[in-house]
Amino acid sequence: METVKVAAIQATPVFLDRAATIDKTNELLAKAAAEGARLAVLPEGFIPGYPDWVWRTTPWNDHHWFARWQDQALVVPGPDVDRLGAGVRAAGLFAAIGVCEREPNSSTIYNTILYFGPDGGLLGKHRKLMPTGGERLVWGYGDGSTLEVIDTPFGRVGGLICWENYMPLARAAMYAKGIDIWVAPTWDNSDTWVSTLRHIAKEGRQYVIGVAPLLRGSDVPPTIKGRDELYGGDDDWMSRGFSSIVDPEGAILAGPLLETEGIVYADVDASFARAQRRKFDPVGHYSRPDVFRLTVDTRATAPVVFEEG
Repeated sequence: METVKVAAIQATPVFLDRAATIDKTNELLAKAAAEGARLAVLPEGFIPGYPDWVWRTTPWNDHHWFARWQDQALVVPGPDVDRLGAGVRAAGLFAAIGVCEREPNSSTIYNTILYFGPDGGLLGKHRKLMPTGGERLVWGYGDGSTLEVIDTPFGRVGGLICWENYMPLARAAMYAKGIDIWVAPTWDNSDTWVSTLRHIAKEGRQYVIGVAPLLRGSDVPPTIKGRDELYGGDDDWMSRGFSSIVDPEGAILAGPLLETEGIVYADVDASFARAQRRKFDPVGHYSRPDVFRLTVDTRATAPVVFEEG
């Protein structure tokens, strides 16, 4: 395996503006590629923005927020995904991009990672299995069919979103896929999250790329009804970052980046990650299958189908 540079892109979305945030995403991918990155990771729900108001409003009194967010969510596949693919192709790298994905013919929205190849093609997606707390008022539940791993020339790439990284069985299911580079886009922006990234890196013996957006109250457009009642100015932090890249022994290679937009880079070598599993392989020689079993249902959840007659 070759040693390659990877990038964690910590940036501010154009809040609830899908088109403008896609433009910004493509500019950031080009910037990361110009610095030699072969893989770039963007934050959770980056397009069109994380629904932070669920933590600040009274449930069911946020219709105007939800309606705007729902309107700006992406449909996969679709023209917005094509625009992202064109940006990835122009940059010539692999990309993992956090989006809010709406079902084409329904109102359900999922917290999703889209994986792209350097030709701009969509290689796969992962939908967050379990929304956290207030997120359950706006996001649907993913299923086992999107526990995706992407093969690249420099190793296998996969991961989980935000607090589903705290689900031990979900981690075990993903470890079993032989991940070399783990992506962890998140909204958690506490210093303890960096400890989580380090634990996952050492537990699974792979590189971990953790990336969160940068967002303040002043980034919410004043034209949105109720903005001033919920959000303040520059000092009202929704997400402060803490984006980091960690090696398979749990050492921090880059970051944490705090309270500023920027891109953190690190060199990764899948051969080093795989060699580390000689000491500890959680789904190999250290797994004790004679004692433990894990069953994963990878079937897609079927939509409701109505038949006349």
